[in-house]
Amino acid sequence: MSLVTTSAMLLATSAAVFAVSVIPTPLAAQPALAGTAAEDTTIRPFRVDIPDEALADLRRRIAATKWPKRETVTDASQGVQFATMQKLARYWATDYDWRKVEARLNALPQFTTNIDGLDIHFIHVRSLHPDALPVIITHGWPGSIIEQLKVIDPLTNPTAHGGSASDAFDVVIPSLPGHGFSGQPTAPGWDPQHIARAWVALMKRLRYTRFVAQGGDWGDAVSEQMAVQAPPELIAIHTNMPATVPDEIAKALQFGDPAPSGLSADERHAYDQLDYFYKHGLAYAQEMSNRPQTLYGIEDSPIGLAAWMLDHDIRSYELIARVFDGQPEGLTRDDILDNVTLYWLTNTAVSSARLYWENKLAFFAPKNITIPVAVSVFPDEIYAAPRSWAEKAFPRLVHYNRLEKGGHFAAWEQPETFVRELRGAFKSLR
Repeated sequence: MSLVTTSAMLLATSAAVFAVSVIPTPLAAQPALAGTAAEDTTIRPFRVDIPDEALADLRRRIAATKWPKRETVTDASQGVQFATMQKLARYWATDYDWRKVEARLNALPQFTTNIDGLDIHFIHVRSLHPDALPVIITHGWPGSIIEQLKVIDPLTNPTAHGGSASDAFDVVIPSLPGHGFSGQPTAPGWDPQHIARAWVALMKRLRYTRFVAQGGDWGDAVSEQMAVQAPPELIAIHTNMPATVPDEIAKALQFGDPAPSGLSADERHAYDQLDYFYKHGLAYAQEMSNRPQTLYGIEDSPIGLAAWMLDHDIRSYELIARVFDGQPEGLTRDDILDNVTLYWLTNTAVSSARLYWENKLAFFAPKNITIPVAVSVFPDEIYAAPRSWAEKAFPRLVHYNRLEKGGHFAAWEQPETFVRELRGAFKSLR
């Protein structure tokens, strides 16, 4: 995300690295659409197949890391801490097994299709229940399709996970352009508005005439732009990181003014969260918004990449540090390294950063959305959107709920809660 022009903008495969194997079996549940001379709309099966040499090279690079000295403070005020990265590196180089998540991915129906000249990778799982509601779920940065793996079966197979057949979804999870197994744009133009149009094209290519969208982080930006564009097929969106910040709040934060008077307790809490984030958590967004190509180091050093990705927001970092200290949390060491390793193996550190440069939207500003919107508020998100702000930002707010636990990576950290929220969010619209 970016912020008022960097502050205001957040407010305001390499073939040598991985191979794509074609699945020879026909796609019974997936429409194979014939291409035309003007545009190839073919949907192609996809399989992850990372060469052993790439994994061996990763381990060698971790072992050869040139380490800095330990931070001179006892907290995380100087950034990702030395002890955390040493523990991560030891596990990554010795015990971590990429093949486990590769097998999980290959057990799912994966595809690619070309939209506007770019190959888009996506997971597509159809429910066995009739009348399942199609949903397209978009990840953010520093996330990936890894974020959503835990929610696929509960959403598509609800009767096996405490739900009823009427809760079923067909699930589509694309990789953002420049992320994961999607293509890397070679020219400017793939901003959230363009991605939103591409996602609608993808859902229509899958022959869905009625669907919903979900997202947090960049996934929110894309889903909200889908809602702004309001194609007739899109009936509603759900977000776990909504853009609701009123103008007067945004201006006070931008210029370092005192908080406006008369704020409720929830509004003041959200203000304080945003104030902390703008003052202490925006370095990564500012660099990627302004100079993404400069980040050669994270494309060349796995430890550099991991540290950059861990330093997203303080609550997520604290959770990850506890995980590597051996404390049970919503994520495991493998969860965290599955995601970082995906970025490493696909050479997408810099190409994913360019989305920040592409974005010209004020990230947290309301976007004048008129279709139904559902909001789930997790307490350790960058900011917990108050109901009062959500009601002003979304005139057709059909669901609002504040949760007791969870942060920025909601589907990844709290999958059971996330699934319940999606079921409740769209129940009235089925």
